[in-house]
Amino acid sequence: METKKESPCVLKTPCKPAKVKSPASACGTPVTIPASPFMKKLGCGTGVNVYLMDRMGKQAHSPWAIKKINSKCAKSQMNVYKRRLCDEATILKDLHHPNIVGFRAFTTAKDGSKCLAMEYGGEQSLNDLIEKRRSFKRRSFKEEIDGLQAFPVATIEKVALHVARGLQYLHNEKKLLHGDMKSCNVVIKGDFESIKICDVGVSLPLDENMQVSHTKAHYIGTEPWKPKEALEDGVITDKADIFAYGLTLWEMMTLAVPHLEMLDTEDDDDDDSFDEDDFDEDAYYKRLGTRPPLDSSTLGGGYQKMVELFCLCTEEDPHKRPSAAHIVQALESNTQLSDKGSEVIVID
Repeated sequence: METKKESPCVLKTPCKPAKVKSPASACGTPVTIPASPFMKKLGCGTGVNVYLMDRMGKQAHSPWAIKKINSKCAKSQMNVYKRRLCDEATILKDLHHPNIVGFRAFTTAKDGSKCLAMEYGGEQSLNDLIEKRRSFKRRSFKEEIDGLQAFPVATIEKVALHVARGLQYLHNEKKLLHGDMKSCNVVIKGDFESIKICDVGVSLPLDENMQVSHTKAHYIGTEPWKPKEALEDGVITDKADIFAYGLTLWEMMTLAVPHLEMLDTEDDDDDDSFDEDDFDEDAYYKRLGTRPPLDSSTLGGGYQKMVELFCLCTEEDPHKRPSAAHIVQALESNTQLSDKGSEVIVID
């Protein structure tokens, strides 16, 4: 789920609400899902919008996040988005882990639009928090005040552990590749009180060798987070998620988008927009699938463990990347992730 904020818009949703039975209700009491304009918009993804649904009643109910297909998306792509939303509902219904957003209901509205009701994992994605921190840093730079830099190392380590636990569950217990790991697909509640992976709509089944072997399975991902094997139609394994996971940690240390560092220059005068004429497309595509630069000296020694983890996860050879289970074990036991950790060379 990408949660880039947009201005509110009225969607063509009928006034008559759709009703579903809440799985949390022992009596099967119908739950009314309001029309889109009557819910707070949390964010948007490819072809979908996500809303906050407050559940009112005699007893206090936890809110839900409602994912709906954007009525303004191209008609030619509508069936693709419908299929993805249906696939996500099917997959999510079978997942039960504290670090993965939970399934609540799936229904069809009167106009035929699909609604996926999910556990409310938090109003902000990790990407939202990165963007806010980057924006504050830029404003402070202009005012010649020391602004926020990387997230505190303790916060990064917490995110690293919780996301790795979610990936371990997907890979080892459910034999699933998430398929689109990035900061946009990690939702945060409060001050990192809970950390959950979301958006499993493009997940792929893994075989006993942790490979995506189904002939019709296609890795979707998001370009800047794609590993080399995905860009070159190579063998996709659980290690594709690990590469993107490493870049997610990199995002928290740099406040940037992988391979798009030119978008985050501190001397921009007005906003975050960039001139397409200044964009080096050839250089961008050449960098895809590689380890982006990281100035470890600026971060300081306290970040050494996270820098090491980032480097290991972004090895070009998938076999050299750790498994999610290995990462969890190392982080929980506070041990070194690699015997050669001190020899890792970080590109400045």
